[in-house]
Amino acid sequence: MTTTLDTLHAILIRDYKLAPEALTLDVPLESLGIDSLGVAELLFNIEDEFHIRLPPEPVQLPTLGDVVGFIDGLVSAQRAGGAGLGAGGAEVGVAVAEVGAGIAGMAAQAPRATAGPAPADAAAEPGSRPP
Repeated sequence: MTTTLDTLHAILIRDYKLAPEALTLDVPLESLGIDSLGVAELLFNIEDEFHIRLPPEPVQLPTLGDVVGFIDGLVSAQRAGGAGLGAGGAEVGVAVAEVGAGIAGMAAQAPRATAGPAPADAAAEPGSRPP
């Protein structure tokens, strides 16, 4: 039987080209070169691989072990019939809230692309000439 850690290792090796020996439960994701955007991408991959739905709230996942615990909690809760909370929901709810806060914080710190001002002739009617 494949464990959560085994599946997570496969994702990290495949998508992030990480060395298997670097993937221990206590390793910080940052030290693996996975920044806030990388964590967001990883969470989408986790959703697909584990066939789970992630909560919209941000979460703190500083280490690989934290990610494993988070996944196991969600899988357990969602198999119990909840959309993120089920049997043992209080524990999962706390984990989800902590994970949610981390992702929101990371997203707030990520650089955002901004659109510049529209060209002067962009608002002009078709066929008209700018002044």
